[in-house]
Amino acid sequence: MAGGGGNMESGEPDFQIAPMIDVLLVMLIFFMTITSAQVLRVDKNIKLPTGPNAQRKENGRPEAIVNVRWDPATRRALFIYLEKPYEDPEGLLAELQAARKASEENHSRDSTGSFRVLIRADRDVPAIHVSKAMNTAGQAGISDIAFSTVNKD
Repeated sequence: MAGGGGNMESGEPDFQIAPMIDVLLVMLIFFMTITSAQVLRVDKNIKLPTGPNAQRKENGRPEAIVNVRWDPATRRALFIYLEKPYEDPEGLLAELQAARKASEENHSRDSTGSFRVLIRADRDVPAIHVSKAMNTAGQAGISDIAFSTVNKD
């Protein structure tokens, strides 16, 4: 009778490394795709303000990332959500409402927390434009708003 991959004389099974490598590679690919999706929502052209006492954000919570870019030549703010630019934050309202609703349908509130909007505004953006983005999030029914900063330049 055929044994299941072991040395029949000693009675101990052999350790097989090939299945473990397969599992490791699948996990690596999974985590790489998740990380890539998060990094794509970050606008590299935005120079974040400095907040020396800033705390790390909680990962694993459902969130929408709104980038607010400042154009010094035209002196206008550009709101970017899911790589789509908006001249006025009111255009974000329907998108944020849909994201919040989808999050509430997919996640239970007690296990992951409430839906959050993360505002990544350039340090040169006047506060009125950040306030407009906050008001739009509030109109979308989102009360949890966080801001992105860096600890040092």
